[in-house]
Amino acid sequence: MSTSDYDPACLPDLLPLYYRRLFPFSQYYRWLSYGGVSKNYFQNREFSFTLKDDIYVRYQSFTTQNELEKEMQKMVPYKIDIGAVYSHRPSQHNAVKSGTFQALEKELVFDIDMTDYDDVRRCCSAADICSKCWTLMTIAIRILDRALREDFGFHHLLWVYSGRRGVHCWVCDDAARKLSVAARSAVAEYLSLVKGGEETVRKVVLSDPIHPFINHSLSVVERYFQQYAIVDQDILGSKESVDKVLAVFPVDRYFFKEGSSVSYDLHFSCVSVKSNSKKGGQYFDKEIMLQYCYPRLDVNVSKGVNHLLKSPFSVHPKTGRISVPIDLKELDTFDPFEVPTISLICEELEKPRAEEAEEDDMKDKENEQEAGERRRIRDYKRTSLAKYVKVFDRFLEAMARSRKGEMLKKSGEIEKDSVFHIHLILAFTLQMD
Repeated sequence: MSTSDYDPACLPDLLPLYYRRLFPFSQYYRWLSYGGVSKNYFQNREFSFTLKDDIYVRYQSFTTQNELEKEMQKMVPYKIDIGAVYSHRPSQHNAVKSGTFQALEKELVFDIDMTDYDDVRRCCSAADICSKCWTLMTIAIRILDRALREDFGFHHLLWVYSGRRGVHCWVCDDAARKLSVAARSAVAEYLSLVKGGEETVRKVVLSDPIHPFINHSLSVVERYFQQYAIVDQDILGSKESVDKVLAVFPVDRYFFKEGSSVSYDLHFSCVSVKSNSKKGGQYFDKEIMLQYCYPRLDVNVSKGVNHLLKSPFSVHPKTGRISVPIDLKELDTFDPFEVPTISLICEELEKPRAEEAEEDDMKDKENEQEAGERRRIRDYKRTSLAKYVKVFDRFLEAMARSRKGEMLKKSGEIEKDSVFHIHLILAFTLQMD
């Protein structure tokens, strides 16, 4: 279903149904509880709701999954944001002694927005996206996911489509959640390469030797650059676009013939030959690729522990699309326009099924909470949302296995220590005898 099939005027009618029968509360609570990692971990988490008519409500917090469900079904938020885990319950922050209410932990998060690429994409601008420029999000995920896993050693990365024009990354490792502001800033700066605002023409400057991280990033960009930049964006196809390239490259226009069919390799081999004679210009070909394709991060989102970020499975009010997890195994084929809208999944939900009557008879024999949970699982599985909840399930299962492994490891270390101490006691006892 395209965005044009979604009518924002219907959102007040659709959201109650979505929160009552489709929102994956069980998985959501499981995620933000982290296996009960510490007392009050979920209870001290801040949620922020944007209600109808842009009414903004911060410092919401909930004791249980059931309490969260009831409040969301009552308030029917148009947008959900997730904040930090605080020292006290956010809902009681006004009653806490001044200065003691502090953000303690939060996932390390990244926000990549397509509007930040407006100076290098020709197909769209502002909030608009298309299949041609969406490649930039694919490149961003490939570069950042590799770096976060291999350079920093993180394992549990949840990539989420924002619902309109960008992607978010939630790094959920225990070590990532405990990072200080200084450490978050260091990670964000390490991953930032495109520097400068609109007034800065040359936004990427490489020095010799090129850092291994940049070389890894270049290897990703090179896989996509010719199709994305030369073909889809046609960056050498008009005087205006060639002038943009020439503003970065100190080379003669002779090497660029706008609208020509000269191949990408010839264009940039000419640039390389010409720029090699210039001091500090030996990497201009690489700099232009990075300037046009490297991820553009909103570093302030990543640096702050108390910064809010849009929640997975929130609905985008303008497009109607659900903010869904992205399966990295199918990253190159991910299409934001195929992500289900709330109107589509509610429509799918209303389609009758033969076995539904039999299941409804059974629910009378169950208690109310169990019946509601069973129905919700059954309901989302009947819609296009199911495949994305499955991606979320796999992510949660991987985190659970990791926690179990850590517990077993610690248990083994304790057992070894206990055996060692027993041997010491026995040895001491024998010596006494």
